[in-house]
Order: sequence, then structure tokens, then C-alpha cells
Amino acid sequence: MLKRFILLTIFAALSSALAHPGIGIVRDSRGNIFYTDLKQVWKISPEGKKSVAVSNVHTHELCLDAEDNLYGEHLWYEGETIDKWGHYVWKLSAEGKLEQVLPPREGFLQNYSFVRDRSGNMYWADRGDTTIIRKRAPEGTITDLCRTHDFRDVRWMATSAEGTVYLIDDGDLRCVTPAGEVRTLARNLKERRGFEFIFGDSHNLMGLWLDNKSNVYVAVTGGRLVKKISPMGEIKVVARSTAPWSPTGGLLAPNGDLWLLEYSDSNATRARQIRKDGRGKFY
Repeated sequence: MLKRFILLTIFAALSSALAHPGIGIVRDSRGNIFYTDLKQVWKISPEGKKSVAVSNVHTHELCLDAEDNLYGEHLWYEGETIDKWGHYVWKLSAEGKLEQVLPPREGFLQNYSFVRDRSGNMYWADRGDTTIIRKRAPEGTITDLCRTHDFRDVRWMATSAEGTVYLIDDGDLRCVTPAGEVRTLARNLKERRGFEFIFGDSHNLMGLWLDNKSNVYVAVTGGRLVKKISPMGEIKVVARSTAPWSPTGGLLAPNGDLWLLEYSDSNATRARQIRKDGRGKFY
């Protein structure tokens, strides 16, 4: 009983001290890699030079538009005295100009998303007894892609270029077609290697991304590995991280290199490049 109390006390302390990891890692058309460590956004050039692209921003997600403009959020907590959150959305242009596209406001981001298809449509989930997957067109029109009681716990999302939405629903990988049809692609993807003790079971599965063959990759953060799910539902482990590191996000480059965003048990961050020939490098 005493041991359980001590463990719970440690967990509570860690939970209050550490934010849950980010998933944001993206690649622009020129081969630059951008990733978040929750304090700033880093840039890795095609030559391997690392620099800060956007400083002093707490963003969990990143996205790029067709013109290589980079988008993210800055989220902050005002403190326990007033117990309020605030946020704004920023854009870093391909030419390096930084500006706010949504001004500072109270609360969390609503009706705006970093999950976008090739046409610039945004997608997000409104959770409740009925979960609604919503779509916002570039001109601002919001429509409901689907409404269902079937979802249990919608978490991170990604979308294909054509607008099929892929999402984590508790431990399953599911998708919503542009016509609103909900499909389950793989079940029970969670693994446990201790990481979720710090960040919680709800972060066992985190970032997901696609390749040009409609395979979906899921960062199984709790298991320190990445699973690849084919359109037919076949599951394959394609990468493993060594403790204390775990993958939280990733991407597949056009040349076949796999890039992973990895966080440690103490919330340190690094980018990992796994070349097609199996060689690797850390940034």
C-alpha cells in the first residue's frame, strides 16, 4: 500500500511538472525538417544544419500549406491563481516572416486545426456523447463530415491529401472517408513499456502519418515503437526506440527515409533520421 502511495505521488508530481509530448514534425518541399520540443520549433536543413526556426512557442502540432508556410500554436497557462489558458496561432512564411494568424485569446483552440488536406481543408473532432468530425474549408465554411456515438475516445488525427481522415480512437486506428463513412483499420494497437506511467495511457498512441501508398504509421509511444498499417489492415513494426526514448510523431520522406520525433521519459526531445539503408542519425 505504501509503495502504491509513493508511486502515485511521484506520478502526480511528474504530471504537474511535465506537459505531454508534442507530435509535430513536418518536411517542406525543399527538404527542411521542422519539429517542436514544446519550447521552440527547430529546423534541420537538407545539409543537416540545425537551427531554431520559431522561438518561445509551446506547440504540440505543426503543419505546412502548399506554399511551404509553416503553422503552429503557442499555448500558455496563466497560473493556478486565475486558472486560465490562452493561445494564439502563428505562421512562418517560406521566406522566414513570422506573424500571428489568430490573435491571443482565452481558452483552447476551437474551430481551427493543424490537420489539413492538400486543398487546405481543416479537420477536427468535437467530442461528447455524439462525436462530430468537422471540416473547415479555406474560405471558412464549416461542415460535419460525420456524427456518431460509435467513437470512444478520439485522440490524434491525420488526413490524406484527398481528405480521408485517420484518427486514434482509444486503442484503435479508424478512418472517416470524404463521404462520411467510418471504418476501423486496426484494433488494439497499444503496447506498454513504461512510458505511459509518466504521460498517461491516453498518450499510449500518439502521432500518425501516411505514405504515398496509403499506409498509415502510428507512433506507439507507450511501447517505444512505430507500427505501419496497410490499407488491408496488416500491421508491421517498422521502428523501435531505445529507453528512455519513445516516438511521438514522424514522417516518411520522398527518398524513403523515416524521420521520428522522440521524447524521453524526462521530456527531452530529439529528431531521429532512419535512412532507407538502415543507418540512423540523431538531431
